[in-house]
Amino acid sequence: MSRRQALVVALAALASSLLLVTAAAQGGAFSSWVAANEQSYKMNAALYAKKASGDTGKTLDASLMTAEEKKVTYVVDASGNGDYPNVTAALDAIPEGNTKRVILDIKPGVYREKIFLNISKPFVTFKSSDLKNPATIVWNDTAATPGPKDGKPVGTVGSTTVAIESDYFVAHGIIFKNDAPLAKPGAKGGQAVALRLFGTKAALYNCTIDGGQDTLYDHKGLHYFQNCIIRGSVDFIFGFGRSLYESCHVESVVKEVAVLTAQQRTKSIEGAIDSGFSFKNCSVRGVKGGQIYLGRAWGDSSRVVYAFTEMGEEVVPVGWDKWNIAKPESTGVYYGEFKCTGPGADAKKKQRVGWALDLTEEQAKPFIGTHYVFGDSWIQPPPK
Repeated sequence: MSRRQALVVALAALASSLLLVTAAAQGGAFSSWVAANEQSYKMNAALYAKKASGDTGKTLDASLMTAEEKKVTYVVDASGNGDYPNVTAALDAIPEGNTKRVILDIKPGVYREKIFLNISKPFVTFKSSDLKNPATIVWNDTAATPGPKDGKPVGTVGSTTVAIESDYFVAHGIIFKNDAPLAKPGAKGGQAVALRLFGTKAALYNCTIDGGQDTLYDHKGLHYFQNCIIRGSVDFIFGFGRSLYESCHVESVVKEVAVLTAQQRTKSIEGAIDSGFSFKNCSVRGVKGGQIYLGRAWGDSSRVVYAFTEMGEEVVPVGWDKWNIAKPESTGVYYGEFKCTGPGADAKKKQRVGWALDLTEEQAKPFIGTHYVFGDSWIQPPPK
């Protein structure tokens, strides 16, 4: 890394940090947060411009750059013809404090196992060896499933099929699935998480995340999803993450009322005070005759934006649900749409709630690029 590159990265990080801290210090008011993001967007755009930096303006994190220079591949094959017969065995072989990019080349098949990748094993990639016949990792726990040690319900977190707590995780062409029976509306303990992301700087490409209630726990950190399919029923993308969903297909699997997102920001989780979900160039679909809410306010600071997204007729005219918030217009709840299309977004027909925004270009800009997740330092093309 050249001195000039290092200076650019340092200035960008410092500028972003100061702006975000300033917004938080002002009571967390959303207007301050948006202003900070708009300024951060403009400053990063300038700092990373080719003329200003003298190169492409993109410099990977130092630890990530080092890891990518020392790649190791493990072949996972259920038939026994690889290095390991299942994903768990391959992960167990990765040393604590790993500093190399470890690629799990997973052969076609169904891998019925419950996966936990702990924080001490960063730089791990799950890659299907055949994208036309992707590997499936599946389990069927729900929040009500008795725990193996004490018999008590495992809860939402414990229901997860694949839990990723390490940083710099990448997945390409993997099906993450929780195939527990769909919970009936209002049923207790029906949460069934297919994938939980707790580590930061995770990127998923051409993956399918399939389940019912609480399918994708976008728990915390910076995350990027591209060309993914996400299926579920209630709150099936939820959590405290700061994430960009680009060119993804989001599908409700029930005829009953479905809720796509339940996002929350909080001071109790590191990095989650300035979080939010952004959907760009996505599609929203559902079962014919069903109803879809774009999101509901989990707490008084929920933030979700849809831009250039095609919305099916299943999207309800009001668009959003306030859940338990009496007056969302008086809180930090922020729901916005920008240049969306389709019958669910038809400006002539929609009767959006008064506290949701039809964003201007300037308001939308901070949300609709990889700058939203500070991606210049960690997002790379999908592995081949």
